[in-house]
Amino acid sequence: MTGKPKSTLAREANVHLDASVEKEACPLNLAPTASTTAALALGDALAISLLEARGFSEDDFARTHPGGALGKRLLIRVAELMHSGDRLPRVRENASLQDALLEMTRKGLGATAIVDVDHKLMGIYTDGDLRRTLEKNADLRGVSVAAVMTRNPLTMQSDRLAAEAAQIMQARRITCVLVVDAENRLVGAIHTHDLLRAGVI
Repeated sequence: MTGKPKSTLAREANVHLDASVEKEACPLNLAPTASTTAALALGDALAISLLEARGFSEDDFARTHPGGALGKRLLIRVAELMHSGDRLPRVRENASLQDALLEMTRKGLGATAIVDVDHKLMGIYTDGDLRRTLEKNADLRGVSVAAVMTRNPLTMQSDRLAAEAAQIMQARRITCVLVVDAENRLVGAIHTHDLLRAGVI
């Protein structure tokens, strides 16, 4: 690829791509301006042609640029970012609302899962649920979390892409999603703050 089709390099090449320009954009016709733009455009065209010829996909791009924004969206899984173990907010279904609120405060996710004795998910209680509870009942003493929790909450599995979690949260306007296994046992929770810190959103 040269700007001089009659040059020795062009004549000796098996294939020559003509990137010549009639005149530089520089008013003195000295500084490479139009010629550099032509070389850039032709180089981009070559790169895209090669990409299409090789069937280069988004997954290929992500694997070769794992630290970039696209790599993060296509490679990071929920399991890598979710809160689990002692960091996971959860209470039993027979817990009081007060116990649930203390758990939410300790774990700092603005929500807590409610599980049965086998750790199967029964529901979720969130900051939004608390506001709705207060609207209906100013006295929270003696209220069980099972009576006011949201049943059948939105969940996802840990092998899903973190970018999918981000899309779901943005579409549903929620900040936390519970993560379950194939038998609906609670294994984690992912928050929008986790996605922001990881650069997924």
